[in-house]
Amino acid sequence: MTFFPRSTVELRLEEPAAFRRFSHSVVETALVTGAIVRLYRALVLANDAGGWGYWVTTGVVGVAFVCAMVTAHLANYPVRRWLWRAPAFAGLAVVGEMLTSLLLIWAGREPAGSARATFADWPGMAANALLYRGLGIGLWAAVLAAAVEIVRHVRPRRRRS
Repeated sequence: MTFFPRSTVELRLEEPAAFRRFSHSVVETALVTGAIVRLYRALVLANDAGGWGYWVTTGVVGVAFVCAMVTAHLANYPVRRWLWRAPAFAGLAVVGEMLTSLLLIWAGREPAGSARATFADWPGMAANALLYRGLGIGLWAAVLAAAVEIVRHVRPRRRRS
């Protein structure tokens, strides 16, 4: 068995894994993220566990999921392209979330406080989601960009032989 091919014809290009291919598309990744976040929110609010530990844990899980999806998408591109990708991700995630919310309202499963949301509640919920998701995703992208730049400047450069 040889580890180094003798010519480039022998090289095999490996297709990226399914999730990696999925994460390249800002539209697909953001819409799916938004839909999952809204379904998760509905599930969490439907369960009346009550304790503060439950609310903190489910909140952390939700935020971690959004941050992971944003990171998975942005990691495919250089930082300079994040300036439009992070806001686009936030906007599209809210679109996915609000489309899912419309379906949940139609099905009578969208929570709004202690009652069920109606179509009249939807515009306010959309504005709220845009504000919080937009700020959260923007802040997370800024933290990631800062981390990338710090690592680039701190990491020793490799010498070419």
